[in-house]
Amino acid sequence: MFLGHFGVAFAAKRVAPKTSLGMLLLGAQFADLLWPLLLLAGVESVQIRHGETPFLNLAFSSYPYSHSLLTQCALGVLLGGAYFAFARNARGAIVVGLLVPSHWLLDWFVHVPDLQLAPGDADRFGFAVWRSVPLTLVCEFVLFGGGLAVYLATTRAIDRAGVWALVAFVILLVSLYVASILGPPPPSVNVLAGSALALWLLPPWLHWVDRRRALRGAP
Repeated sequence: MFLGHFGVAFAAKRVAPKTSLGMLLLGAQFADLLWPLLLLAGVESVQIRHGETPFLNLAFSSYPYSHSLLTQCALGVLLGGAYFAFARNARGAIVVGLLVPSHWLLDWFVHVPDLQLAPGDADRFGFAVWRSVPLTLVCEFVLFGGGLAVYLATTRAIDRAGVWALVAFVILLVSLYVASILGPPPPSVNVLAGSALALWLLPPWLHWVDRRRALRGAP
């Protein structure tokens, strides 16, 4: 799952209107933000296998810390607690904390069985929607489009930056997603991890976008 996580972050603005969209994205994508760091550190591993599934050229052999349900719940508590300590926003802290393990639930739906409930667990879980390209695309774009629609119904632009910075973000994100589907496999795991680090630029971008928008009905 990729676009769907962004859709959930967009939709969460309706539930936590005082929380920055950048912070909501940080929660929803925290697992994928940690993953390349753990890959580069040698703590987790992935294999590049052409045609591993009809949709993806990667075999996620070991990612028990970034992508197990237990660790994501624990990370959700930590991230939500840190946000509450900084912002004193209880509702926002709960939503941010819940967004972290929401990543596991969405991944469970699309991944082939490679997700663990906890580090060391021998069982692997995944509903394997990735085995169907059309169904995967429908799930991704419905979640993303629906979440974006909720965000647009919740906020309004206060200047041109609030419009065009969001449009640019959506175009870039969809372009990257399509390129990942149609492009060749990455040449190495290090290149994959290095390129995945660019995801860290997206929460600040959406934080800035959100500052150029206001809640509908607010002066």
